[in-house]
Amino acid sequence: MKKHVFYTLLAGSFIFMACNSSYSLVSVEGGRVPITSVYDEQQDQAAWRILQPYRAKIDSLMTPVIGHSARKLEAYRPESPLSNLMADILCEGAKSKLGISVDVGVMNVGGIRNILNEGDITFGSIYEISPFQNALSVVVLKGEDLLELFQQIAAVHGEGLSGARLVISKDGRLLRAEVGGKPVDPAKEYRVATIDYLAEGNDRMEAFKKATSRTEPQDAVLRDLFIDYVKQCEAKGVFVNAEIEGRIVEQ
Repeated sequence: MKKHVFYTLLAGSFIFMACNSSYSLVSVEGGRVPITSVYDEQQDQAAWRILQPYRAKIDSLMTPVIGHSARKLEAYRPESPLSNLMADILCEGAKSKLGISVDVGVMNVGGIRNILNEGDITFGSIYEISPFQNALSVVVLKGEDLLELFQQIAAVHGEGLSGARLVISKDGRLLRAEVGGKPVDPAKEYRVATIDYLAEGNDRMEAFKKATSRTEPQDAVLRDLFIDYVKQCEAKGVFVNAEIEGRIVEQ
């Protein structure tokens, strides 16, 4: 009986190995895939019928217009209108939620998941751009650590930036850095508004781990700050807009 069990297990092991030996991981590739109307051209009708009741409910929440965009805003490196805008919104959020004026705002381009189209802005528009629960985080960095952060931003050829100006090389080196129009003082402390995900040192911004303090207010999700900003613009009769301003110059 013991021999029978042993040979059964041995045979099972060979079968398992044979079943799994024909597949091996060759490579892994990642990237951003824009979700456009091209995916609507050939709909799966059975799936559509299942989803339709849920879509009707979601549409009722996501389609109300909350503001307007003057033009299409996109996020890209080294500097872009949409990444500039979102870094600015983080700085404004620090002031509105904490009563703190910050020196710098930092938003990762990878966290901006869609464009802001010209025209109507809906709740859904903002959810598509910022689908995560990323929340405002205000950290204090010594000047030398802020320069390290700027070097990490230069290494990936740019991120969303507010309150600072960087000159970087084409091979990813930081050449010059200014905050508030002045060179960064290595001995000075600077307040930086960012999101909690980055404040933990993620997305290659490890300098954030050296923060001497970190403050995160309640009810300050980036998406909600963005929605509030759009509503404020609409109340003033102003279209949402942003420009490339030379915040990050690659040469």
